[in-house]
Amino acid sequence: MIWGPPSSLWLSLSEFSGAMLSEVLLVSAPGKVILHGEHAVVHGKVALAVALNLRTFLRLQPHSTGKVGLNLPNIGIKQAWDVASLQLLDTSFLEQGDITALTPEQVEKLKEVAGCPEDCANDHKWLAVLAFLFLYLSICRKQRALPSLDVTVWSELPPGAGLGSSAAYSVCLAAAFLAACEEIPNPLKDGEPTSRWTEEDLELINKWAFQGERVIHGNPSGVDNTVSTWGGALRYQQGKISSLKRPPALKILLTNTKVPRSTKALVAGVRNRLLKFPEIVAPVLTSIEAISLECERVLAEMASAPTPGHYLVLEELIDMNQHHLNALGVGHASLDQLCQVTTAHGLHSKLTGGGGGGCGITLLRPDLQRLEVEAAKQALTGCGFDCWETSIGAPGVSVHAATSLDAPILQALDGI
Repeated sequence: MIWGPPSSLWLSLSEFSGAMLSEVLLVSAPGKVILHGEHAVVHGKVALAVALNLRTFLRLQPHSTGKVGLNLPNIGIKQAWDVASLQLLDTSFLEQGDITALTPEQVEKLKEVAGCPEDCANDHKWLAVLAFLFLYLSICRKQRALPSLDVTVWSELPPGAGLGSSAAYSVCLAAAFLAACEEIPNPLKDGEPTSRWTEEDLELINKWAFQGERVIHGNPSGVDNTVSTWGGALRYQQGKISSLKRPPALKILLTNTKVPRSTKALVAGVRNRLLKFPEIVAPVLTSIEAISLECERVLAEMASAPTPGHYLVLEELIDMNQHHLNALGVGHASLDQLCQVTTAHGLHSKLTGGGGGGCGITLLRPDLQRLEVEAAKQALTGCGFDCWETSIGAPGVSVHAATSLDAPILQALDGI
């Protein structure tokens, strides 16, 4: 839900709020794309999701002002609450949130605390505020005193594009609050540019991030926050999530056609087509799953020794899946244009996510000439699309030293 680059630093400050950690903390978490299995996954088939190296960055700064502040410059949110007033709240209504989604009554109480306007239920800006307060109160209320702190979140991820922006936000918040409250240690050692938490700590981060996602989305699958927490690649089937052996980071172009669409309507359209033509559509869904499984096999091989032949297979799978998705009725003229433009430059693309517009990914083989890549990017931008050169299979939630971050990231987090 919030947009910017990677980061995380720790500086010694004066003690504050009981046992709270007295350091500035910078963390980052990646977005995600679906590599294969869109729509088929709704019908019980395997999907592959991969971490996208467009990241969300969070800076947590403890202080002694008696306030807790949230600054989301990407979406124009700047809020602060009096810690003493929050301390007096009866937060027992949050206890159920540890295990189950918040009830409507609990959400209403959270809205009162946040000071939301009455019509904020479907406003992504206020949902981000509610997730922040929920995680802050739920994680930090175990302390002797709620901590005074400021949190700034900035992200490279565009909102509402199916790239897991809200999950990256929730993962950053969960990791920062858990570390600040010493529920998990800060893994960053002196002199290290970046570090990651242990598997056990990642489990706890993921658990809380999922609760934040529930505040924002109601009933998420858990895929987005899991990819953002662990990074790399994972397979998802009927609620079961498992990590894949980490392949090399694959370079891609990520293109946002900026065509709005309703994932809910697209999913319903595929379901209707399956009911109308079961003997045609069911085999297409089975074939999409076969593409996911073949891709999983190839990625496993690439983890140890990637070859040019592997990239050629990945390109063929991309082409076949895109045709299958068109057969399901989730294509769009903008996505056809994306595929035509990249094909003209010898590249292979497919939609990612719900389709009907939205985003597409284009695989960049390691042997590509720089001029070809730049020409493709220029052509896509000329179509009115947004285009990023990035990678998939990126690391999950990380903590960073300030010296490891680019100046523009630090400036964004410092509000400059």
